[in-house]
Amino acid sequence: MKIGIIGATGYGGLELIRLLHNHPEVEQIDLFTSSDEGTSFSAKFPHVTNLYDQSLLKIDHAQLKNYDVLFASTPAGVTSHLLPPLIGNGPKLIDLSGEFRLKDTAEYEQWYKKTPAPAEAVELSAYGLTEWNYETIKNAQLIANPGCYPTAVLLSLLPLLKERLIDPSALIIDAKSGVSGAGNTPGPMTHFSETNENFSIYKINEHQHIPEIEQGIAQFSNQKVPVTFTTHLVPMTRGIMATSYAPVNAGVTEEQLVNCLKDTYEGRPFVRIMNESKKFCTKQVAGSNFCDIHVKVDPRTNRATIVSVIDNLVKGAAGQAVQNMNVQFGLDETSGLTQVPLFI
Repeated sequence: MKIGIIGATGYGGLELIRLLHNHPEVEQIDLFTSSDEGTSFSAKFPHVTNLYDQSLLKIDHAQLKNYDVLFASTPAGVTSHLLPPLIGNGPKLIDLSGEFRLKDTAEYEQWYKKTPAPAEAVELSAYGLTEWNYETIKNAQLIANPGCYPTAVLLSLLPLLKERLIDPSALIIDAKSGVSGAGNTPGPMTHFSETNENFSIYKINEHQHIPEIEQGIAQFSNQKVPVTFTTHLVPMTRGIMATSYAPVNAGVTEEQLVNCLKDTYEGRPFVRIMNESKKFCTKQVAGSNFCDIHVKVDPRTNRATIVSVIDNLVKGAAGQAVQNMNVQFGLDETSGLTQVPLFI
């Protein structure tokens, strides 16, 4: 397979290169940029010396049509005009930005504060939550890869919501992310002296992933409910922990919640249901495409605590994108994604 990566110099692009480099079906990877045309990729990133010494290529629509798959890992507002002309014109398209996730373009404009992609392109896109939208992904020309937070949240909550085991009307989601989730462009919030030895809350009731989570709940569990979703920045490089709290419906036991999760994800290679919580942390999935989930019910409050962890750059971005590519081409879902987590 011949692969093109647009936005190769961002963290998502770097992870795509790392994962696709050892993919058994990938023969060629070309790297595109909007700002560093002609620059040697390995000069910018010495860790790929002798692996990717090629020059970064200018984005050219005529050339982009020649690939089997195009991954776009760009900031918000770029692919909304870049990808629509390519739909159905050659490559499969997998967009890691938020341009095509929200089906309501007015909602996109409200939360992202940018001009949305053409409505017809958004309508053609498939939401790339692999474990829940497998059949649609198989035949899609354009995949809207989910956000990192929604991936962690939806994978842990959807089975319980779909089976009406928890009450979504009082659902509270408390999520924490490492600094790489903000991308590699320096800013005041991610400056070392601001982040180190610090713990901060941000975008209170304003995070752009709120409508994506609500849309996912409506799409896959047929429940239209607003959620309270709060995000925090943790002084670590990668990883997300999403902790959700919801009342358990009458007569529902902890065992039922656990069994529901296990039954839903049986045979799905990248979702692991953890029975014990003595050690449950972001490091157990670092560098991997796993999502680990644990659930506990407090009998005093009749409230469930549902915890999930992912690597925001892998299952939350590049890993899920490669997983979706595998599904599109009828490959083994785990191809290129069998890395053991980097616990140390």
